[in-house]
Amino acid sequence: MLLASVVIPNYNGKEYLKACLDSLPRGESYEIIVVDNGSSDGSAAMVEQEFPGVCLIRNDCNEGFDAAVNAGIRKASAEYVILLNNDTTVDESFLQALVDGLDRHPECFSASSCMVTMKDPEILDDTGDYYCVLGWAFTLKKGKKRSTRCREQKCFAACGGASIYRKKVFDRIGLFDENHFAYLEDIDIGFRAQIAGYRNIYIPEAVCRHVGSGSSGSRYNSFKIKLSAQNSIYLIYKNMPLLMLLINLPFLLVGHLVKFVFFLLKGHAGDYLAGIGKGFRLSFSRQGRAKKVPFRWRHLGQYCRIQWNLWVNLIRRFINY
Repeated sequence: MLLASVVIPNYNGKEYLKACLDSLPRGESYEIIVVDNGSSDGSAAMVEQEFPGVCLIRNDCNEGFDAAVNAGIRKASAEYVILLNNDTTVDESFLQALVDGLDRHPECFSASSCMVTMKDPEILDDTGDYYCVLGWAFTLKKGKKRSTRCREQKCFAACGGASIYRKKVFDRIGLFDENHFAYLEDIDIGFRAQIAGYRNIYIPEAVCRHVGSGSSGSRYNSFKIKLSAQNSIYLIYKNMPLLMLLINLPFLLVGHLVKFVFFLLKGHAGDYLAGIGKGFRLSFSRQGRAKKVPFRWRHLGQYCRIQWNLWVNLIRRFINY
């Protein structure tokens, strides 16, 4: 019986991809799909030669994280889809723990894993993603000891780097938004799932090790800062109805001002402002407007719950709990 389809997007990640594939279990319970985004480092050839049981999808160029995972999701045959970054390796029980987690929570669309650092598996890297009224996405206890975040609990969204999704829900809310290209697409789809009435959860028993920035190269770089800034604006436009936007606007302005000062001190103020500008242009472009989530009165209760979580997550952000 096929329990889950594992989708791994890859772009010039050959040095990481082999270890990732080696860590995954073999057998009839899982299918593995690698989507290569036009890599030039021999990644695709390595998969074909050394992992003949893996389904390989080749894109001619780098179409972005979202297009790659969407291609894998469309190809997936199982009820559950597990997304995995190419710079991760997983524990033996990782896949089963994620499947069991969604089985226990039929109200959930997705489940996020316990990502730890590759250098030190006792240090947390990601424990589910959160979003607050300042317009900031974050994870809790990053850099802390694993023992401090061992409780299963709801999160705003599952981290797209190592998570599981209920495939049938994509038919209702849509796939990952390819306008993002990369970054914050997991917050976006978690937001959309909540509007539709689903929840997202963190499963601490599903442990994987993560290098971090394996494709983009570093934590702060021009490419990542511009895209993240762009998508932070687009995310707000797309998912917040007018009243929610007006309620949150003072806090969103403060949040983006703080980010600007932060990147100014890092020497990336120009990149951040360029990304903000691109975010507004994307939001009001034809392709951006086409993706905006329409307000429905039947979802009012869900919006109220989301708004409450935005406030609660602001507190979580500053006490790191």
